[in-house]
Amino acid sequence: MNEKIIQKVRENIPLIHHLTNAPTMNFVANGTLAFGASPVMAKSIDEAADMAKNADAVYINIGTVAAEDIPAMIAAGKAGNEKGIPVLVDPVGNAATPFRSQAVDRILAEVKPTVIKGNAGEIAHLAGMDWKVKGVDSVGDGNIEDAAKLVAEKYDTAVVVSGKTDVICVGERIFTNDTGHHYLTLVTGGGCLLGSIMCSCLSTDDSIEEQLLTAVEFYGLAAEYAVAQDHVKGPGTFMATFLDALSMDTAILKGEKQHESINS
Repeated sequence: MNEKIIQKVRENIPLIHHLTNAPTMNFVANGTLAFGASPVMAKSIDEAADMAKNADAVYINIGTVAAEDIPAMIAAGKAGNEKGIPVLVDPVGNAATPFRSQAVDRILAEVKPTVIKGNAGEIAHLAGMDWKVKGVDSVGDGNIEDAAKLVAEKYDTAVVVSGKTDVICVGERIFTNDTGHHYLTLVTGGGCLLGSIMCSCLSTDDSIEEQLLTAVEFYGLAAEYAVAQDHVKGPGTFMATFLDALSMDTAILKGEKQHESINS
């Protein structure tokens, strides 16, 4: 983890343009703010491209996509490409229905993603591999590193597969991260917020592997720190404490300091 990337995010306060799903907007916005970036949720076709032109990264998440949302996602993504800022695509539940799969295909046909982030089932579907899914959740197993490499080559992009062990593919290189806690799977928006933290880190001038590794490791450390607090008894108390943890110095999350926040 490159702690300087987190410092840069908090100094620069990048604007992250989210085209994301309704159930998680509040959690994602609050988590992005806690981390140190600035979220905006603008999904109307009337302003999506203009907002992207003013942003430092674009985050396209199809969690609750409707047919009318797709043109705005494409417009924002293309504007982000033209500006040269990072564009992250999260193909939520793309294997669940033909509509979702086709929506992702439409977006990726016109938008060049900097990163594609998804769970194992979503990435395997993009790779054309059989993988068991249940709604938007991945419940199958297989060689996810192979799937990540196939998707990275197919779309000429970096790939992040979130899970118990996160897998990051940049070119032919594979990196992994084991920080985190299963409570993240019990909070609606755990994966969505990770995408926003990744966008925030992608806004810096560091290498993409360092940016992505920093995002996933810090996110996992924040979850581990939150779970370790005595008052956290389940997903509800975890969620609030996790948001607090996202604002903290990495030294605190690692247990090197006890009662200090980066914003204090």
